[in-house]
Amino acid sequence: MSEDGVSGTRRALALLKVLGAGDAHGMRLTDIASASGITQPSAHRALKVLMAEGFVEQVDSSRKYRLALDFFVLAARAAQSGGLRSAAKPALLRLSSTLSDSIFLLVRNGFDAVCLDRVEGPFPIRTFTGDIGGKVPLGIGQGSLAILSFLPEEEREAVIRFNVPRLLDRGGFDEIGLRMQIQNVRKTGFCSLNTGLIPGMAGVGVPILDSEGRAVAALSIGTLSERLEGDRLPLVVDLIRSEAEVIARQLNPFDPTLRYPTRSLGVEAI
Repeated sequence: MSEDGVSGTRRALALLKVLGAGDAHGMRLTDIASASGITQPSAHRALKVLMAEGFVEQVDSSRKYRLALDFFVLAARAAQSGGLRSAAKPALLRLSSTLSDSIFLLVRNGFDAVCLDRVEGPFPIRTFTGDIGGKVPLGIGQGSLAILSFLPEEEREAVIRFNVPRLLDRGGFDEIGLRMQIQNVRKTGFCSLNTGLIPGMAGVGVPILDSEGRAVAALSIGTLSERLEGDRLPLVVDLIRSEAEVIARQLNPFDPTLRYPTRSLGVEAI
């Protein structure tokens, strides 16, 4: 490879590192150039090459750049990761076997939470999300509320503004009630509430946090109300929290599921 080729490769790698450490919503060219120590014209040329290869994308019609799906797919394959769903499956099976209840894996998809996987318990229950692939507005249900509560503040506020009318339409919280629940979940680290929206049903949701303390998913239990009363509740919370921590340690930050969760739903659960 020529010296110019080596220099171009180094510039591209430097830009990928900067974008990987930067704002997930994208970075401006001036900020990228400053952080990488590359001139703006050179950075712009390198970004165009990376965009042509599918490793970088421009955010909508804005002037910001971010890592694109092809980069995350390549990184996930290099890490030989089976993805969040595979990593979480043993935990779902253990919890369902230990608690004799239905266990759910939820992930965020925009303003909604999507059921990525579930293991059925022996008790007949009704849930907000239904089967795998079902979705619910963030803020409805224990797992969904656990995810919302541990989003970065700016994202959380945007979801609250968008979702409050949707929650009210479904008989959920008003804005004050939602904010009170979020405050409580952030304080305790889990969500356990019985709103009466599904009579006789109750649950617990615990966030799965990435290395920055941001919720990327949640584990939740759906069961009969009487099975989460008294001394049983704290024991259930401890078990779910322990499994959530195990999953969190296995998270691959390049897993496409964390950005495009519904794309993995075509794969049958193990």
